[in-house]
Amino acid sequence: MMEAKEACGVFGVYAPGRLVAHLTFDGLYALQHRGQESAGMAISDGDLITVMKDMGLVTTVFDERKLSGLRGHLAIGHTRYSTAGSSDWINAQPVFRGVGRAGFGLAHNGNLTNTAALAAEASMLPGLVSSDSDLVAELLAQAFPAEDPDRARAEQADDLEHALLAVLPRVEGAFSFVLLDADRIIGVRDPNGFRPLCLGRLEATDEHPTGWVLASESPALDVIGATFIRELEPGEMVVIDGTEVRSVRPFAEERIDPKLCIFEFVYFARPDTTLYGNEVHGARRRMGRLLATQAPVAADLVMGVPDSGVPAAEGYALSSGIPYGQGLVKNRYIGRTFIAPTQAERADGVRRKLNPLRENIIGKRLVVVDDSIVRGTTTRAMVRMLREAGATEVHLRISSPPFQWPCYYGIDTPDRGELLAATRSIDEICEFLDVDSLEYLTLEHLVEAIDAPGAGFCDACLTGTYPVPVAVPVELSERPAPLSAVGTPRA
Repeated sequence: MMEAKEACGVFGVYAPGRLVAHLTFDGLYALQHRGQESAGMAISDGDLITVMKDMGLVTTVFDERKLSGLRGHLAIGHTRYSTAGSSDWINAQPVFRGVGRAGFGLAHNGNLTNTAALAAEASMLPGLVSSDSDLVAELLAQAFPAEDPDRARAEQADDLEHALLAVLPRVEGAFSFVLLDADRIIGVRDPNGFRPLCLGRLEATDEHPTGWVLASESPALDVIGATFIRELEPGEMVVIDGTEVRSVRPFAEERIDPKLCIFEFVYFARPDTTLYGNEVHGARRRMGRLLATQAPVAADLVMGVPDSGVPAAEGYALSSGIPYGQGLVKNRYIGRTFIAPTQAERADGVRRKLNPLRENIIGKRLVVVDDSIVRGTTTRAMVRMLREAGATEVHLRISSPPFQWPCYYGIDTPDRGELLAATRSIDEICEFLDVDSLEYLTLEHLVEAIDAPGAGFCDACLTGTYPVPVAVPVELSERPAPLSAVGTPRA
């Protein structure tokens, strides 16, 4: 049961003649699972960029009255979890800078790893950088040409693109950016492709020309009727201005090293998302099938922990021959339990979120399949509920390897000392969780289940091998890790 804040969601649309604010609302709603702290969008009508953002869910920040007042033909949007910077209004996105003809907006998914060097380069004093996204916006603003009222409008059209080409080669870490200026939207994926970003097309109609969409995950395309075209490649920048979709390569070739976060497949992405050409749901079912082969057990019922544990539980049941059934009912109106700030509140949140089906559980030996264990607090509370409901045995099966190292590329994970698998043996974890047995899927089987031969993954949270060196300053982190621990190879 994942207890770490996940990556943000980004969205962009270029669609003259269409209600781009409403399209952006729907796209962000489809990406709400990637961020529940704040939401925002920036819209351009060709002369003026309007930014609206606030704390809360997409449906809290926007309503029909607000959307109807946001007019334009291109927009970007963002849903946020705080991973670098505090959770307050000033860090809600998109970030805006009023430079050039109309300014620009930026939405960011990920974490930079060289923020101290970049802040010094931008002459931003310690304590003044509210987020790494704000830092990138400042660097881009500084890279714009000096104000010149005699410059023709056409000469200013490429200012944001030129600024990106100057700044991006100096930025390190995880970043999927979606940006807009007066006339275009731009998508950028870091050279490792840590976080997903895809391109879609809105087909031309009698009333509207062809439109283009950028989104963290493909379901955000589906919900607005766009066709999935492809995933942006690591290190690629796509420029969309109505006349063409241009691909630009701002990074040196030697920096390109695909490392998509492997936990996008395990937990973060929606099951209907396409990554590396595969639907995530199928990969999760294969994880369960391989887990059943790797770690069989005699039991009466296989159940999944809603929602991300369910596909793997279905796969486990298919391969093991043990009947699959529901053991827990999820309250759909309760947010994810890791939003609660303390472990006690997270445990209470489990009871508000999940309720046992006693008739299915009583007197049964259960195989309980979940996607991961981080701190273990919510898993322990869930197991206690199953015991109280009458389960005679609880055998926990996890469809990923042990989570043992913090993430520095866009997932807000605890310090290593708080990670259950980093400080305890399997037997000690069993005792802590009060389960009869525990098995994790091996890394080899996880990669096999994803079924993307030749694809690259970041598995630093599982192995301790960090693809990009990390140096996160205290000023940007809510819970900074000791720098001496960062990048240390696993023993």
